Amino acid sequence: MHSAIFAEFDRICRARGAGGAVLEIGAVPSEESLLRLPALAGATEKVGVSLDGPSRFADFDILAANANDLSRFADARFDTVLCNSVLEHDPCFWRTLAELRRVARPGALVAIGVPGYAVTRRSRLLKLLRPLRTVPIAGRALGPWIDGRLASTRTLVVHAYPGDYYRFGEQAMREVLLEGLVDTEVRTVLDPPRFIGFGMRAAPAAPATP
Repeated sequence: MHSAIFAEFDRICRARGAGGAVLEIGAVPSEESLLRLPALAGATEKVGVSLDGPSRFADFDILAANANDLSRFADARFDTVLCNSVLEHDPCFWRTLAELRRVARPGALVAIGVPGYAVTRRSRLLKLLRPLRTVPIAGRALGPWIDGRLASTRTLVVHAYPGDYYRFGEQAMREVLLEGLVDTEVRTVLDPPRFIGFGMRAAPAAPATP
C-alpha cells in the first residue's frame, strides 16, 4: 500500500472517531494492513478477512473468507469497516458492498479505497497545448498526439491479484460504492488517482405508523 493512501485512511479514521470493533476486507498480515493504522490503536477488536487467510499478525487475526459472503458475522456487528484495493479484484463487487453495509452497525464508519479515473492536472495541461496542434515535430503535427491523450485518462496499471476487473469514476464512488451511507465524502490521492470514499452507515428507516 502506498504510504499516502495509508496516511489518508488514518486521517479519515481519526477525524471520524473510528474504533470499537473493526473489520478490514482484504487484510494482509503486515504493517501495511489498515488494521495497523495509528488511529485504531485503541480499537476494542480487530478482525480481517482475506482469500489468503487464515493468519495472525500483531494484534489481529485474518480469517479465510470471500467478502461476497460474510455470513459468519451477524448483522450490525462492526463499528468500523475498511476496504482498500479490493473491489477492483472482485468480479461481483456489489455482493461485497451489500455485505459491508449489512455487518456495519448504524452509525459505523465505512471507508472504501479504489483505483479510479478522473480529470487530472496532466489533462488540464494538455488542453493548454491545443493551440499547438498544427505545429510539426519531426515532420508530424502534434494534433493527433494531443487529441489521443485528451480522449483518454490515466489509471492504475493492471495488477491481477488474481484478477483485475474494474476502475471507478468519482460518480460511481458517490452513487454506487457509498450507497446507503450518510455524511459521505470522497478524497483523491495520487496520480493516477485513487479514490477513498467514506461515510456513516445510515440508521434503518422507522416503520410507518398506521
